[in-house]
Amino acid sequence: MTPDQYNTAVDQHADGIYRFALKHLRDTDRAKDVVQESFARLWARHEEVDGTKAKSYLFTTAHHIMVDEARKEERSIRMEEHHAQLQHTSQTQPDLKQVLDAALATLPPVQRSVVLLRDLEGYAYEEISELTGLNLAQVKVYIYRGRMALKAYIGQLDLVL
Repeated sequence: MTPDQYNTAVDQHADGIYRFALKHLRDTDRAKDVVQESFARLWARHEEVDGTKAKSYLFTTAHHIMVDEARKEERSIRMEEHHAQLQHTSQTQPDLKQVLDAALATLPPVQRSVVLLRDLEGYAYEEISELTGLNLAQVKVYIYRGRMALKAYIGQLDLVL
């Protein structure tokens, strides 16, 4: 990959990776870190990566960074989040975005990634398979199970209201 191809990849894919990371992590600073780390890893291996496969490499790298981050986070509990869950807030109308974000947060990291890649970014099953390293059947199963979990979560009236 040449420096010009790298700069083109930054221009073309930075926003998509950021959206993907933001939906997955729900934190702008951490999403920016994922984008930066993905591009840093691409530059570190720019001589080995084919310029035409930069998008695939970047999304795959971002996916792996987020899964690793989720595994680290599972080991520790953030006290702010714990206390925020204890507080009861009353709203007259549920915010659909908050409900959807809360539903996505209940999914395991791999399911969340494949659902977001398919439904938010619009990738085909085969592309998701390439990006995540899962086989096609696994991708379809994870997307199906993720959608069913989201449907079940949103279908619980007490969580929405």
